[in-house]
Amino acid sequence: MNTRNLTPARLVLALLTAGVLGGAGATYVAGGLARAEAPVSATVASSTAQPLSLQGTPDFSKITDRYGPAVVNISVSGVRHASAESEEAAAARGLPPGIDPNDPFFEFFRRFQGQGGGMPDQRDTPVRGQGSGFIVSADGLILTNAHVVRDASEVIVKLTDRREFKAKVLGSDPKTDVAVLRIDAKDLPTVPMGSARDLKVGEWVLAIGSPFGFENSVTAGVVSAKGRSLPDDSFVPFIQTDVAVNPGNSGGPLFNSRGEVVGINSQIYSQSGGYQGLSFAIPIELATQVKDQIVATGKASHARLGVTVQEVNQALADSFQLDKPEGALVSSVEPGGPADKAGLKPGDVIRQANGQRIVASGDLPALIGQSTPGSQMSLEVWRQGQRETLTAKLGDASDKKAQVVQADGGVGQGKLGLALRPLQPQEKRQAGVNAGLVVEGVGGPAERAGVMPGDLLVAVNGTPVQNVEQVRAVVAKSPKSVALLIRRDGDTIFVPVRIG
Repeated sequence: MNTRNLTPARLVLALLTAGVLGGAGATYVAGGLARAEAPVSATVASSTAQPLSLQGTPDFSKITDRYGPAVVNISVSGVRHASAESEEAAAARGLPPGIDPNDPFFEFFRRFQGQGGGMPDQRDTPVRGQGSGFIVSADGLILTNAHVVRDASEVIVKLTDRREFKAKVLGSDPKTDVAVLRIDAKDLPTVPMGSARDLKVGEWVLAIGSPFGFENSVTAGVVSAKGRSLPDDSFVPFIQTDVAVNPGNSGGPLFNSRGEVVGINSQIYSQSGGYQGLSFAIPIELATQVKDQIVATGKASHARLGVTVQEVNQALADSFQLDKPEGALVSSVEPGGPADKAGLKPGDVIRQANGQRIVASGDLPALIGQSTPGSQMSLEVWRQGQRETLTAKLGDASDKKAQVVQADGGVGQGKLGLALRPLQPQEKRQAGVNAGLVVEGVGGPAERAGVMPGDLLVAVNGTPVQNVEQVRAVVAKSPKSVALLIRRDGDTIFVPVRIG
């Protein structure tokens, strides 16, 4: 999922790769979310995959001894199409050296960090990297992160008994960052699978990895939160922990206190490139679902609703007369898509999906992404002050993907502060809309909320507007705040504006 903002982003969520030119351990950081990669190993061998029966304080040494041998080292080599400019030139332009143009944050660096007329010429660059994984079946099936094996032409798996195997990548799913490998071996030690759903906030968890190349490192902490949605990873309801995870832990298992795997360590939030107290793991149920699809078909499929949704803050809740700031606010609907066919409209607030409560906007795409294309989804929506139930037949995310957008809603006092004029017929055709007003001037609350001259005002509180009188009528009924549906550069988003 893409995160689009009408106002500049305050934080950057970036990947940290441990396998760039010159071997493992090299990194680049953009002050945000970082990928962590390096090998993992443990000590005493055991093939038993039964969960431990523990009470009181977890015995982390017993978990490590019993299940550490099922954690493997993964080393990769390949070729990446990367920047040809020197490290010195890249640093001078504010760019990380050798950044892959296919990297999700290539555009960020090109637009906001790079100076001097765009990105330099590209060339093929050798890539060597390391990560970790864990054995889930005794005949050699291994789970890891998709980014660990990205661009790999050769993957080598090393066991804790020092045996090495050339692995085959059965499939990789970038949307969930899960990959499945297979090695030609038998009677391997395995890990038992647990349940991320049963995890409780505050519960002990443990990670095994090789942070910064220090092998056989075991770190422990607690579950900080569940169901975290991160930009560009909206298919994954992450487990947030305070386990010390650094470059080197990526792809390794996250254990609960019984020695069951509940997640795959995938990302960290960092402004330095190292651990800063925020680690994120992919729930094992999601990883297992992806693994089963890859083993059966060689790929993973995800469902699609065909909407762009955004967070509901207090100002938007007031504008749409919601009892609390919860749900996923629909800011745009793909014409002819599953949501459009189901009757969803911009301004609808999705409160439940298949009976599951939608609290944050990211809950919806995470739930949809884990569904099967073609399946039916029941949606409870809030529309014009009333609840309605709609049924959508989900599409395939490989065709197009929905977006989660975010808005920073400013607050202010007084009048709306907009100078508006109707759209001309030619402007309507160019914008692809049937209604709307052009913002010719802005001030006061609307300006502080981020509205700009040239924006297209499509609707107010979900009601389409074609003239100034309609805007005034809707605003008159909203004493606290209004939600302006703004179109800018082809994107639409609700902007909450406090007016009283």
